[in-house]
Amino acid sequence: MVPQRREALEALVLHATRLRIPVVEVEGGTLTALAGFDGHQGVALVVEPRRWASLDDVLARAVARSEPPFVLVLDSLEDPQNLGTLLRSADACGVHGVVFPTRNAAPLTPAAIKASAGAVEHLLLVPVEDLPGALVDLRTRGLHLVGTDAGAALSYRDADLRGPLALVIGSEGKGMTGPVRRRLELLVRIPMRGHVGSLNAAVAGSVLLFEAAAQRPAAQPEPAAAAEHGATVDGDETGTGAGAAVEAAGPAPDAVAPDAVGPEAVAPDASGAEGTGPDVGVAGSGVPAGGAVEADVERAVAADVAPAEEEPEPPAAGGGADDLLPER
Repeated sequence: MVPQRREALEALVLHATRLRIPVVEVEGGTLTALAGFDGHQGVALVVEPRRWASLDDVLARAVARSEPPFVLVLDSLEDPQNLGTLLRSADACGVHGVVFPTRNAAPLTPAAIKASAGAVEHLLLVPVEDLPGALVDLRTRGLHLVGTDAGAALSYRDADLRGPLALVIGSEGKGMTGPVRRRLELLVRIPMRGHVGSLNAAVAGSVLLFEAAAQRPAAQPEPAAAAEHGATVDGDETGTGAGAAVEAAGPAPDAVAPDAVGPEAVAPDASGAEGTGPDVGVAGSGVPAGGAVEADVERAVAADVAPAEEEPEPPAAGGGADDLLPER
């Protein structure tokens, strides 16, 4: 980071120090050369090379969340700013993955990453060489393919966007390409009441994303997120288990506003995995080892067994097998 920003980013410096990430002060020109563009906010984070996902990974995430698949497909988007904005909206709406072509499309530049406000670190991004073929693959897997067209007869508010869905957004100038359009099942329009006849691609895509999110069932928090927000995981109150461990580690990365420090400044999960943190729910929860649990269950069952001809004695408080936590 540049020395002039150290005081403003003190919380980020402390968080990096807790994670044993070295912080190096450099001049502004050096940071611009390192980041690859001059739109940084005085701080950059050196990370591992980005790992791309596959369609199987996207559908697996939907299964893990017990939700119908929700996929955003970008057809030849040209502006990195629009790309980043759509990725930010996609993450906010709970999209499971984003599919885009490897050619004739806006690259994932530093400007696009900054516009996403960190969403690129949480979304599954799937670059494909054959976008129409990928759409056919999604359709065979049960997803409905929906796109936008100003001349469509159906308004987006009247369309059924529930269930497995792949929402396709075309480029800024030409819209969707012919091969992509021919593979869609439904076209919808966004009614326009003013003098302007169309919307920016990122705005139009965001409108449809939030409409689809509103029609879908409320998303359930993932186990790691539930533990971080004070929920009970496997019988362990997070005040003494997962939640306490997260709190003891210092403020979460999300505690630093992405817009204030840039998307790359937010430290990744300690586990290195996307969307989940380390398994801290067991550590410190007071759950005994597996052998101890089995021995306690055997003793509890033996104590509760009574002769058939006698009235069974009520078990002592806390002594029943049901009071024991299962082995993790």
